[in-house]
Amino acid sequence: MTTCSGREGDWTQRRHTRAIAWHIPEIALIVAIFLDPGVRTVVWSISLLWMGVACILNARRCGRRHCFYTGPFFVVTGVIVALHGSEIVSLGQHGWWWLGVVTVVGGYGVLWTLLERYWGEYIARP
Repeated sequence: MTTCSGREGDWTQRRHTRAIAWHIPEIALIVAIFLDPGVRTVVWSISLLWMGVACILNARRCGRRHCFYTGPFFVVTGVIVALHGSEIVSLGQHGWWWLGVVTVVGGYGVLWTLLERYWGEYIARP
């Protein structure tokens, strides 16, 4: 894997990699809200796992701070979505709503925005 530090290798700074790694899955998440729960389960699980792996790889690649946290967060959330959607674990009547709120507020609001606002975009590498 190519390593770098900072912006020059950050996938979030390139339009095409940002679209493939995050924007297309984000659109799929939004569209799937209106679909059958079985289809929603598949789309949300794959999208969250895809974005999580992309974040983990980007964190290793360039040290993007929020990716160190959003990567594992999205992977775990994707697994929880799969468990809830397949009825292995019940999150109650409003489970889908809670999963959506946790994903948006936790992944985007807290782990991305706040971390980078207070501690910077990149983690210094030796």
